[in-house]
Amino acid sequence: MTNVKIGTVQMSCVADKAANLSKAVDQIRVAAGKGAQIVCLQELFTSLYFCDVEDYDNFALAEPIPGPSTEALQAVAAELGVVIIASLFEKRTQGIYHNTTAVIDADGTYLGKYRKMHIPDDPAYYEKFYFTPGDLGYKVFKTKFATIGVLICWDQWYPEAARITALMGAEILFYPTAIGWATDQDEDTNQDQYNAWQTIQRSHAVANGVPVVSVNRVGFEQDGAMKFWGGSFVANGQGKLLYLASHDAEETEVTEVNLSEADYFRKHWPFFRDRRIDSYSPITKRFIDDE
Repeated sequence: MTNVKIGTVQMSCVADKAANLSKAVDQIRVAAGKGAQIVCLQELFTSLYFCDVEDYDNFALAEPIPGPSTEALQAVAAELGVVIIASLFEKRTQGIYHNTTAVIDADGTYLGKYRKMHIPDDPAYYEKFYFTPGDLGYKVFKTKFATIGVLICWDQWYPEAARITALMGAEILFYPTAIGWATDQDEDTNQDQYNAWQTIQRSHAVANGVPVVSVNRVGFEQDGAMKFWGGSFVANGQGKLLYLASHDAEETEVTEVNLSEADYFRKHWPFFRDRRIDSYSPITKRFIDDE
């Protein structure tokens, strides 16, 4: 298939897990009604972004994958004939938890999961307290409508992750994400941070010649101390913005991407072909020095 219609669900969340799942299902229906074939939800969409604090009680939010949420979404995918990309808090076993995205095909088949590889530990983003780094490697999923690559939030800063996923055959890169501004920050800093976030991801589209889809949450959390900045977007393989969400509103939109453009972009701007793979071995070092 050449053209694929991508549904993006940018929403705010509440403390009630069931309510968030129900809201997401409603928005998947909205996206499907607009013609979406693949629907991507934001990072950890069944809860508030709980990693702002180190609290053992938050581990109760986790669930097995496959599990209750994936089962509910499998039914919706089969009913509507859409692929669903669902970011969830995974309980793998006692004491091992992951930030994980499940992929469900358009017939309701659970295709597998990707576990977040890069785990941040910043003020208000204490993810290393909760999440074990992913051990499944980078993944692609052959869905009914496209072969897709899924990465998660902090992965978006790393060109290596995008490159490897593209090299595995991903026709579209998806990034469920949760990122925002501290509300005591000045507006210039806010804009600089958002621009950096969007630019690095659009650069992955250009470097690999494939569309990039980034879906962020929106709204105030952490007792008003954090404003998740929304700004979800779809860029084509030349980095052109095809869709850009607001910073303030919940939005469910559908954007059409042309998968055949990858061949054109890669032929005319052959960054993907002309890589000097014989020179890249130093990249596996932590830092290049004499030690």
